Amino acid sequence: MDVFGSSGVRGVVGDGLTVPFVGQVAAAAGRVLDAGTIATARDTRATGPMLADIAAGNLASVGVSVDRLGVVPTPGAQAYAERAGVPVVMITASHNPPEYNGVKLIGSDGIELSERTLERIEDELSGPDAASVGFAEVGASRRVESAPDAYVRELLQRLDAEGRRDRIAEADLTVALDPGHGAGCLTSPQFFRKLGCRVVTVNAQPDGHFPGRDPEPIADNLADLRRLTRVTDADLGIAHDGDADRAIFVDENGTHIGGEASFAALAAAELDADDTVVSAVNVSQRIVDIADEAGAALELTPIGSTYLITRIRELRNEGMTVPIAGEGNGGILFPEYRIARDGAYTAAQFLDLLVDRPASEVAAAYDGYVNVRRNLTFADSDERDAMLEAAETHARAADAELTTIDGYRLDYGDAWVLVRPSGTEPLIRLYAEARDEARAKTLLEEMYEATVQDRART
Repeated sequence: MDVFGSSGVRGVVGDGLTVPFVGQVAAAAGRVLDAGTIATARDTRATGPMLADIAAGNLASVGVSVDRLGVVPTPGAQAYAERAGVPVVMITASHNPPEYNGVKLIGSDGIELSERTLERIEDELSGPDAASVGFAEVGASRRVESAPDAYVRELLQRLDAEGRRDRIAEADLTVALDPGHGAGCLTSPQFFRKLGCRVVTVNAQPDGHFPGRDPEPIADNLADLRRLTRVTDADLGIAHDGDADRAIFVDENGTHIGGEASFAALAAAELDADDTVVSAVNVSQRIVDIADEAGAALELTPIGSTYLITRIRELRNEGMTVPIAGEGNGGILFPEYRIARDGAYTAAQFLDLLVDRPASEVAAAYDGYVNVRRNLTFADSDERDAMLEAAETHARAADAELTTIDGYRLDYGDAWVLVRPSGTEPLIRLYAEARDEARAKTLLEEMYEATVQDRART
C-alpha cells in the first residue's frame, strides 16, 4: 500500500501531510465505506482540531453524517465504533514527534480496516475527483462528548467479566502514570483509580506540543516516570504514546522494563498448547522460546499493526486460537477482547501479574537479551533504495539464516539483526538482539557500516 503504509497515513503537517490531502482521504473513505454516519476523533496534537475539521467537512460533502468525538484514545474510538456500529476517521500520529499527524481508519466493528479495504480507498484516491453531493444531501454533524467515559466503563466491565478487577483492587497497588500529554490523559487516570489503584501522575495534562516528553514511550523519554515511580513507592510505572494504544512499564525500583520483556511476560500468561501468537519480523527470541515451551505456533508478519491485524483475522477465520499478538514496542493485542492495540487494557493485564509478585520479578524471567536500535536518514527515494540494496548485499553474504518478510533479518542462533524501511517515517531502522550487549552492538554496527559505506560508493 502506497498511501496507508503499516499503520495509517502519517507525515509532517504542511510537508508530508497536507490539509487538502487529509480531506481527500476522508472523502474517499466516505465513498468507499458507504456508511450513513462516520465518526471523527483525534489525539491531542496541536494540528488535530484543524485536521479533524477538514475530515468532518469532507465527509459531509460526500453525504456522510459525522459524529465528532473530539479527543479520545485510539482504543476509545475503536470502542465507540463497535458500540455505535459506525466507522471512525482517527486523526493521530501515535508515537511520532509533535510536528507529525496522520489518519487511521477504523471499521464499524472497532477494528482497523483490512488491507483489501484500504487498497480500495487508495484506488478511489487515485481516480478522478468525485463531485460533492447537492445541498439536500450534505451530511449532518453532531458532537459526541461521551466517548472517553464510555470507553472507561467498557474496560471496567470487561475486567469485571474476566475476574481481574477485584483481584487488582484487592492487591492495593500504586500506579505511577505518564500519559505523555496525549489522549490517555482523558481516560487512564480515572480508569486506574476506578480499578482500585492509587494513582500518581506526571505529564498528565493534554498538550499537543508535548512539553514534558516526546510522544514515543522509550526509555530515553521516561526519566520523569522512573523518578516518580521511585519516590512514590509505586508498584508499577505506566507510560503511553500519543494515542494511548501502547503501554510501556517501569518496575517498583524505577527500572525500565523493555517492551520485549513485558510482551513475553504477557504471552507466557496467555499461551497454551495449540494456540498461535502473532508478532512482527523484529520479534524477540523471548517470544520464540515461550511459544516453543507452550507448544504454541508463532506467526510472523511485516512490522505494523495493519499486518498484524490482517494475519490475526486470517488465522481466526481458519479456526485458530490467537489469545495474544503484538510487538516489542508496547503495542499488544488481545484478540478475544478486540483485535486492536489498547494501552490501558494491556496495562491492566500486566497489573494482574503483580498480584502475586513485584514487577521486577515478573520482568526478570525475560531479561536475558539486550536490544539495540539505530535509525538511518536519507534524502530521497534513490538514496533509500541504494541503502536497502547495500543492506541486502551484506545480508545475503552473511553466514546466517535470512528472512525477507519485511526488510532483511539475519538469525545467528544466539542473536539476530534486522534492517528495514520504516512504514511511518522517512527512516531506515536497524535492530539487533543478543544475550550479550557487546554482541548486539557489534551486529548492529556491522550492518550500519556496510550500508553507509556502500551507499557512499553508489
